[in-house]
Amino acid sequence: MATVSFPAEYGLVAGAVAVSWFVHHGMMAVGVMNARKKYGVSYPDLYATAENCPNAEYRKAFNCVQRGHQNSLENQPIFLALLLAAGAKHPVTAAAAGLIYSLGKVFYFRGYSTGDPNKRMQGGLSYLGLFTLVGICVKTGVQAVMGLLQ
Repeated sequence: MATVSFPAEYGLVAGAVAVSWFVHHGMMAVGVMNARKKYGVSYPDLYATAENCPNAEYRKAFNCVQRGHQNSLENQPIFLALLLAAGAKHPVTAAAAGLIYSLGKVFYFRGYSTGDPNKRMQGGLSYLGLFTLVGICVKTGVQAVMGLLQ
């Protein structure tokens, strides 16, 4: 029977996963709940429309908060897959990249939540974390292929 083992530092990767959960399902979800109350957009409506939110300024503001959360959730699965895979070989670097990604997502959400969609660019830091994880995974994959070819 084959066994799978992880480096001792892999717990740092698990910690980065937990931080990501807190950012996406804690901080951002609370931000959307608060925006629902502030702008009067009730469940089950996902976005503010002219029908459920007659004030155009409120619609834009709520939709920016909602979109910031939604976009982050759309990207979280690939981030988590990259984090877990990269962490198997380089746990410290992967965990650090995961924390940078999550911090960037906090800036992204806060910027987007201002109601000015261009301020979401404040979260560009997240790409440093994401591309680090992609690089680790590419490196690991190339090394595996090269090992098979020898």
